[in-house]
Amino acid sequence: MQKGLNTICVHSGEVEDTTYKGAVSPLYMSTAYAYEGLETSIYPRYFNSPNQYYLAKKIAELEHAESALIFGSGMAAITTAMLSVLESGDHVILQNQIYGGTRNFIVEECHRYGITYDFIDVNNWTLLESTIKPETKLLYIETPSNPLLEITDIKLVSKFAKEKGILTMADNTFASPINQRPLDLGIDIVIHSATKYLGGHSDITAGAVASSEAIMNKVFSKAKNFGGSLADQTVWLLERSMKTLNLRVKQQTQNAMDMAVFLENSDFVDKVYYPGLESHPEHQLAKDQMLGFGGMLSFELNEKRDTVKFFDSLKMIKNVLSLGGVESTVLSPEKTSHSLLTAEERHAQGIKSNLIRFSVGIEDTQDLKQDLLMAFSSDH
Repeated sequence: MQKGLNTICVHSGEVEDTTYKGAVSPLYMSTAYAYEGLETSIYPRYFNSPNQYYLAKKIAELEHAESALIFGSGMAAITTAMLSVLESGDHVILQNQIYGGTRNFIVEECHRYGITYDFIDVNNWTLLESTIKPETKLLYIETPSNPLLEITDIKLVSKFAKEKGILTMADNTFASPINQRPLDLGIDIVIHSATKYLGGHSDITAGAVASSEAIMNKVFSKAKNFGGSLADQTVWLLERSMKTLNLRVKQQTQNAMDMAVFLENSDFVDKVYYPGLESHPEHQLAKDQMLGFGGMLSFELNEKRDTVKFFDSLKMIKNVLSLGGVESTVLSPEKTSHSLLTAEERHAQGIKSNLIRFSVGIEDTQDLKQDLLMAFSSDH
């Protein structure tokens, strides 16, 4: 019998307290475990301490994966997964509009490993077909994308790649497994910055990779050498946070839809990017492949307005880095998530200086609207 999402979030991956029968998973802080009589040596760097092992099971179940691993950050998850399936001489195709940190890794590091790459519009099928090379081994997407919420057709990308014998990898951070499960749509490897929605309280840094047992064995072989495991106390906190994942994300998704409509009808805003809006170019695609439109949106402040003054005028919504927490936050992608890109690269992706990324929290939306209206009115 298939368990419900709330049940999976609360009970899957619990570490059983066999001694005291506590309701909460015990925390194993040890870095030294017995090795005699065990099939596998337990060691935190091997990603198999009790807390690591069981939390990975929760994430795998949420993503409908055979196996998963927890990492020290989203970038640790991304880089380890990529380098587990790529080697010198290989070629990777990446969606042009992706998280700036991922793009910077590709540009700064891939040449050191003899890996070539192309950033393209993966929704342009003619361009995608022409970019394929005999040595192409991986197709990497991020949907919804950071920061303009671009939607990629996961089923078509997966089918195309499988016909060519190419692995696919998807960053599912913005959607979370509550709103989207790429593996069900044909993707081979799914990645999360667990710092965001999985953690959900802006107080931990973590990452996750989920896939088949065969692929995850490759990821583990690389991961234990790179040493990107997560400290068990943080693993425990992440498991604690994920118990409310379904409740949090559903409320954030509902709030984001309300805020997107509000902003689209505002005279202070030139454009809103949110896949739940019918004005979004991939609205129908998002409706077809997502379970919910997510808690993330972006908007362009009217060019006559001062973005810095707008940020300074906000009282409740915080102008801070990161996203996915229970509190609503805003930031300028130009100055934060995509600051490592050149001005030309940002322009090519449509990232303007007046673009604001909005991570909608669980607050009452009437209060969020009031905060925005006061900031809109006082920024000039």
